[in-house]
Amino acid sequence: MSFFIKQNDTVPSIRVTLKNGSGTAIDLVNATVRFHMRTLTGTTKVNSSAAVVNANTGIVQYNWGGSDTDTIGSFQGEFQVTYADATVETFPNDGFVHIEILDDIA
Repeated sequence: MSFFIKQNDTVPSIRVTLKNGSGTAIDLVNATVRFHMRTLTGTTKVNSSAAVVNANTGIVQYNWGGSDTDTIGSFQGEFQVTYADATVETFPNDGFVHIEILDDIA
C-alpha cells in the first residue's frame, strides 16, 4: 500500500483495514493500536496512538499531528496492535506502508 500527502498537511488521515494472511479482517475488540513511521534509514518520525474506527472489521486510522509531515521524503509505516491478552502483532506483516510526503508550493 502507498499513501501520499503534501508537506505540513494533516489530512487526509491514513486509514487501513488490518487483515491476516488469508485476507480476513482482524478483530480489534479490546485492542489498542499504535502507528509507527520511520525514514528509510531507520530514524523514527512517528510513534503514536492510532484510532480503532471499527473494531469488528479491523479498520484503524492515524490522524496526523502538526510535525508528522514537516519533512519531505519517503517513509515506512506500520500499525502495531496489542490485543487484550497482551500479545502484539504488526501490520502489514509482509512489509510496510509506503508513505510519500511531497513538497508543496506554498
